[in-house]
Amino acid sequence: MMLRSSPSFSIYSSSVASRRNGGGALHLRRRNVVMNNASSEANGNNRTAISDVVFEPFEEVKKELLLVPSLPQASLARHKFSDSSEAAINEQINVEYNVSYVYHAMYAYFDRDNVALKGLAKFFKESSEEERMHAEKLMEYQNKRGGKVKLQSMMMPISDYDHLEKGDALYAMELALSLEKLTNEKLLNLHRVADQNNDVQLTDFVESEFLEEQVESIKKISEYVAQLRRVGRGHGVWHFDQMLLAAA
Repeated sequence: MMLRSSPSFSIYSSSVASRRNGGGALHLRRRNVVMNNASSEANGNNRTAISDVVFEPFEEVKKELLLVPSLPQASLARHKFSDSSEAAINEQINVEYNVSYVYHAMYAYFDRDNVALKGLAKFFKESSEEERMHAEKLMEYQNKRGGKVKLQSMMMPISDYDHLEKGDALYAMELALSLEKLTNEKLLNLHRVADQNNDVQLTDFVESEFLEEQVESIKKISEYVAQLRRVGRGHGVWHFDQMLLAAA
């Protein structure tokens, strides 16, 4: 008895509530139906707009599949990477290694017992390591883009840097400034080759990893040249060397 009366009581209560509210519940249901229909129509319009955009990845990737090399000696990662960009990177690797080689020779000279300018020796050793690090960074990038690293021969640097008029410290620092400007010129050429080949990745790599640092190096060594010209030869060079030795 109680189970039968419960649903009828519920229906009666709903209808009573509807009459008491002046048909508000019915009006609410009608409004929901209208809103749902409007929402359905809007979604239908959206589906129509989206369906106009055709994206067929398997069709578009067919031409890329044809470009995947099958030979084992060919790079699988190479994409939009021209032969001229590859050659320019190898040339820049050779530049970095040659500059590093010269700086290493300068380090060996200033570390001699009869020269004994430890600050300059430290500076040129760190400079040599930095240039070698640049070469290795370029080698890693070459491999990342699917190119082949081809190391070239290096010129033998001079072993004595004592200059009759300028002295060894100023002469070596002016030579370092010339090398940094040459490196910057070669980097700009690498950037130019990348730009001509529309290689956005390579231009971004050169800009973010090398160009700003190269300008800072030129500025720093230019200041060292100016200071050495001011102090002259002799005791002033020793004070300059102590400053380099104390530098972090």
